[in-house]
Amino acid sequence: MTQTLVVGFGNVYRRDDGVGFVVLNALRERMGRLPLDLDECGYDDLGHELDTLFVHQLVPELAETVAQYDRVIFVDAHVGVIPDPIREEEVTARYKSATVSHQLHPCSVLALARDLYGGRPRGVLLSVRGYDFDFGDELSPQTAALVSECVDRILAETMGETG
Repeated sequence: MTQTLVVGFGNVYRRDDGVGFVVLNALRERMGRLPLDLDECGYDDLGHELDTLFVHQLVPELAETVAQYDRVIFVDAHVGVIPDPIREEEVTARYKSATVSHQLHPCSVLALARDLYGGRPRGVLLSVRGYDFDFGDELSPQTAALVSECVDRILAETMGETG
């Protein structure tokens, strides 16, 4: 059994930057699980074949949890410099500078999991196009329209489903 952790990250109060949270809850709904509340991260619901966590930013402490999985899928928002509505890329364990908005890059989380805890999960980053990063807690219509496709990709990756 391959254990997978899906980590959504971003700021739920900056509209499309919170797409990771919305994707996790849509995924949880498809799996028949209760959604996370805004004040929940999901640590108290780990232990499934497919687990979900939401964090405001990627921090070194996440490496201990990540090290326990075979595969980790990171979900975040990207701005218009990436042409794809949803960019999927392999993430390898190495130390890499982070973007301005998040403390660590997913590559660095995997490197810490390897170096500190001996974990070697396969990593994937699903980056969803954001259009509006102003203050607010709802996604723009354009980003909201990408949530279902992102969930489909996660399920295809983890369970062979296409939604």
